[in-house]
Amino acid sequence: MPSLSIYANELITEYGAKTLIRIGSCGAMQKNINVRDVIIGMSATSLSTPSRGIFKEINFAPCADFGLLEKAVSAARAKGTPTHVGNIYSADVFYDERPDLNEIMIRHGILGVEMEAAELYNLAARHGCRALAVLTVSDHLITHEALPSSERESSFGDMVEIALQAAFA
Repeated sequence: MPSLSIYANELITEYGAKTLIRIGSCGAMQKNINVRDVIIGMSATSLSTPSRGIFKEINFAPCADFGLLEKAVSAARAKGTPTHVGNIYSADVFYDERPDLNEIMIRHGILGVEMEAAELYNLAARHGCRALAVLTVSDHLITHEALPSSERESSFGDMVEIALQAAFA
């Protein structure tokens, strides 16, 4: 999130970006989600973000732009892509050492884990921009299924097309 914060702030303040869509991989956190499915993040939970210093005691709940979300869901349905929409978890670390935290996230319906969306949604709210995270499931935290790197390179096209259709619809 710190690196994303730098890039997104500069895209918004230096280049006038008004729409930011994060595409990338994520780990599934619900049994009904399969590897290669797409997750669209309606909101993003996190332990902390670079924006935490601004919010202080407030637990701000960052969310996606509804217009982008609606267009992405529509594009996914038109493509017939298995898609899940809801809350995602933006983690601070890649190699998780908190199985207790994962259990809490799973119990509360978090769809998947990634590392950037919460701060992206915070920045979009702060600057009056639109933001969305469109993610492809590459790993599953419950079943431990994982795509090999060769399939990660070749099977994420639906996510990109969904994001582009949402951005330009």
